Amino acid sequence: MREVNLMPQTDFLVKAAKEGDVIALNQLVKQWQKRIYNFAFKYFGDYDMAMDVTQKTFISMSKNLSSLKDENSFKSWIYRIAANYCHEEVRRQNRRWVFPFMKVQGKDDKQHISDTLSNHRSHNPEKELGNKELKDVLKKALATLPEEQRMVVIMKEYEGLKIREIAEAMAISENTVKSRLYYALGSLKKLLEQWNITKETVHYEI
Repeated sequence: MREVNLMPQTDFLVKAAKEGDVIALNQLVKQWQKRIYNFAFKYFGDYDMAMDVTQKTFISMSKNLSSLKDENSFKSWIYRIAANYCHEEVRRQNRRWVFPFMKVQGKDDKQHISDTLSNHRSHNPEKELGNKELKDVLKKALATLPEEQRMVVIMKEYEGLKIREIAEAMAISENTVKSRLYYALGSLKKLLEQWNITKETVHYEI
């Protein structure tokens, strides 16, 4: 299944919405609402917090869309708004949270760092962790990362943003994105090895 490129449609909707087209604005929200909610839910692992961030993101989008100079940068712009509200919510809650390091896969999805067990799970069940146990382990592992590194991993491995888009969304350089991703993946691999969890055990590879 080929990935559908929605950018031309998005560009058109953004331009029309900036000019005051309410229908285009509503369609833009409809097009991106699920993606932003999924992003926030993966960040928090909490329905209410994800919904709150999603609502705030699109309220802010509606108010500030006219300030967006380049329609092509809408994707990174909307994720930057969502990421800022995620950070704000974490500070407001003032508590640690864990991220449900799990991905719902389609039949044609490529292998991501966030994959659970591989397709060979049923072939060697005695060598593999149970699904729930694996999820718990990966939650704990990701929760040990600094917040900035967690955000980069989520954007890259779950949301499929490019390095350039992540840099724009987080207002950092591309080299900083690469550095954070490198250290995050390295830390995850090292921690899992310390816990005696290897790719042979969970079919997981960084």
